Amino acid sequence: MEKKWFDEKLYEDVESIGFKQSFLNKEIIVSKKSEFQDIEIFYNPKFGKILVLDGVIQTTEADEFFYHEMFTHVPIIAHGNVKSVLIIGGGDGGILREVLKHKSVEKAVMIEIDGDVIELCKQHMPALNNGAFANSRAEVTVEDGIEYVKNTKNKFDLIIVDSTDPINVGEVLFTDEFYANAKKCLNDGGILTTQSGVPFLQDDELKNIQNKLSKVFKDLTFYVVPVPTYIGSFMCLSFATDNVNLKKLDVSTVEQRFTKENITDLKYYNPQIHVASFALPQYIKKIVSQNHK
Repeated sequence: MEKKWFDEKLYEDVESIGFKQSFLNKEIIVSKKSEFQDIEIFYNPKFGKILVLDGVIQTTEADEFFYHEMFTHVPIIAHGNVKSVLIIGGGDGGILREVLKHKSVEKAVMIEIDGDVIELCKQHMPALNNGAFANSRAEVTVEDGIEYVKNTKNKFDLIIVDSTDPINVGEVLFTDEFYANAKKCLNDGGILTTQSGVPFLQDDELKNIQNKLSKVFKDLTFYVVPVPTYIGSFMCLSFATDNVNLKKLDVSTVEQRFTKENITDLKYYNPQIHVASFALPQYIKKIVSQNHK
């Protein structure tokens, strides 16, 4: 029997780039076209179940912890007093799961445009949310995140934009208007963080986010996380705030805050990684500094 391979469609111009990323597709578990996008879940021997939207890998059972842990624990610990969190996107539930590990968080609002993603991940990849959708501190709504930040009167200490890449349904989450409206939803000293691509292959995505967020926030920096299935070495996550001191915490301060939260079931994040993640590799520093001129 011929083996079936999934070829990721993130980089469409394969000929000029000279490579493509492929995964052995042992079993197609879900293949559905929702109102917004093509949704697929398939099984790979190494990565387990893999969630794909519009031909692009979003997360896998095996390596999701890199992304979800760093996207949540870094800004929550850096802030030091996060009680309310807004998650835009994140339909698989991984970000919500990690946010709710913090006993200091009183409320986490998650806005996902595609309810099919939520339901299919609940059914076929339940470990990603691990009961988070049923948590009494969680408020999960299927609606447009653009409209939510434009119209809501609610305020948050942290906003996490867990979007797809800036193509198709995710493109509108990378605009000046969205970032300006999101800023209005933050309490004083709050943080907004977004996925900002893999700079080795997506430097334009990093530059675009830098240009837009720097117009809205007094302080913008990036921190890094390696995610095996996000090909091209480090992924960047943005860290935007008006409090310039939040990115400068030393290890002892991070350790004190982390110990207070008493989170023990992590696979990647720790206080040393927290501090080290803000040390950008030279090629990323060059992209950021040259773009800032």
